[in-house]
Formats: sequence, C-alpha cells, structure tokens
Amino acid sequence: MAENKISLLERLSHKRTMRRWARAARNAGNVNLHTLRQLRNSARLMRAHIDRLIHTADERLALPVIGSTRFAKPHNSDWAWRPELWRGPLHRPGMSSVQTKSMLGSEVTLFHDCKLSELTLRQLRNTREEDIAPYGLRMDVFSFDGSFLSLVVDLPEAAAEGLRRTHLVRMSCIVEMEKPLEIFARLNIKHGPNTEQIVRELPLHEEDIVVEFDLAYSNLNEKRVEKVWVDLIFEGPEMNQVILRDLTFSRRPRAAL
Repeated sequence: MAENKISLLERLSHKRTMRRWARAARNAGNVNLHTLRQLRNSARLMRAHIDRLIHTADERLALPVIGSTRFAKPHNSDWAWRPELWRGPLHRPGMSSVQTKSMLGSEVTLFHDCKLSELTLRQLRNTREEDIAPYGLRMDVFSFDGSFLSLVVDLPEAAAEGLRRTHLVRMSCIVEMEKPLEIFARLNIKHGPNTEQIVRELPLHEEDIVVEFDLAYSNLNEKRVEKVWVDLIFEGPEMNQVILRDLTFSRRPRAAL
C-alpha cells in the first residue's frame, strides 16, 4: 500500500494556504459581498474534505479500535452484533431537549411521554482500559413529568433470518448510573400481524449484565418473522445520568433436551 508522504514543498504550500485563509477570516467583515460569497463557497468545499479526513483519522487513531465487533459470545452462537452507536462515531453525536421518537444514528430511538423534555443523549468515546466497545451512550434525565422512558434498538435483518423457537437470544451490556434505578429489556419479534414480546429485568447488581430470551416459551411463527427490536425501559429515571458503555446481542440454538 502506497503512503502519501508530505514533502517539504507541500508543507511550505500548506503554511501559505493557512496564512491566506487566516487573513481572509480576519477581513471577512470588510470585503465586498461578491468576494465574500466566493470565499464562502471555497471554504465550504474545503471543509467537506477536511471533515472527511478528520472523521477517518479519528476512527483509525483512537482506541478502542473504531468499528470493533469483538466481544465475548456464547459457544455455538450463529449470530452476534454490536449496534453502530457503540461501534463508530455518529455524524450527529448528541441532542438536548430530546423529543419522543428522536433517533440517534439509524438504529436507536428514544420514546417518552413528557410534556416538557429535559433529557439529553450523547455519544461518548470510551477510553478506559476495560472498555471493549469504542463508544458509549450517555443519557441525562433532569425533571421528568412522563410515565415512561425507553430506548428502542432496531436489530438488523440478520437477527430475524432463520430465527427459530429453539433459539436463545442474549443481550449483554455495561451500565453506569448516578443512582440506582430499574431497567427492563423487552424483546419484540414481529411475525405476520402479531408481535411476540418477552420482558427481562437487567441484573444491575451483577458485574456482567446479561439477560437471555428463551423463544421456546413464545408463540413465535417461525415462517413469518419480519422484524426484531429491543426496548430498554427505564423506571424512575428522574435526576439521573445513565451511561451504556457497551451493548451487544447474540443468539444460539438451545441445547437439545
């Protein structure tokens, strides 16, 4: 693979370009509108290239490795997945006064029924030695006048392909919080006109937070599985900060009885 080495002439040219743009920024309040419009168009074009370079550099230089799908999976797992929010940087890393049905990335959606939203969501860079996921999610909840708060994670099509009642679906996560609260995970499987739901409470007192959904106890129509998603339901979230350092899913066939 060829490397793009920066020559002495290129470094000198870069310095001249930096000085020219610094001068243009200082004089932006005084130049005529035609010149200002040309400078703005050129600056926007340069910014697109610069933003793409920074995005790629951040991915390659930061640790844990961006895009990592490495995590402990049960033996015989036939599918495993870490959502994009915990794998790599989002173009929109956060939002405040989050309204219901707001999405952070393309797979995570926040639902609530607050009249006045005092919630924030932000993607965090994980940098601790024990972190495996490159990124985490922080949710700050201040005053909360609603009756429910949930994060919905849409699982990919691969999670639904070949899904059987003999499967165990596992969810693992690393959770930090300012004060204790209850978190429930609800697995939803749409099959035809029906949606199968299985609810588990997260064992937040344990070091490894793992829940499993045994589909043997469901009424799943294996031939009509269309979509799978998981709701993370937060009970009593007011005046709390919750950080999901990692979130992973996997499935495996249950051992024959």
